[in-house]
Amino acid sequence: MARFDVFANAGPLSRTIPFLLDVQSDLLDGLDTRVVVPLRKIEEFPQVKLPKQLTPVLSFHQQSFVMETPKMASVPQRILKDPVTSLSADQSTIVGALDFLFNGY
Repeated sequence: MARFDVFANAGPLSRTIPFLLDVQSDLLDGLDTRVVVPLRKIEEFPQVKLPKQLTPVLSFHQQSFVMETPKMASVPQRILKDPVTSLSADQSTIVGALDFLFNGY
């Protein structure tokens, strides 16, 4: 399991939030949980005024998703099956959103 891997969401909200983005450091692989951020389909994202830095749009598989940074959570590692893609190329955007959440910049 690697930081910035994307996993299918098997939970009850999978229709609108089909993916979970792993944002936890690989140094903590020994834990039985991972910190993830929901990736919501852009057309299902409510029209609310949130800073783009906090909720950036990430694209893969010809679709766009909003990174719902304020809704990050810890999940059991066992629910994260095979990754569907990696967003490591978007590392600066993802880390920027996390920094904005925690530090305000």
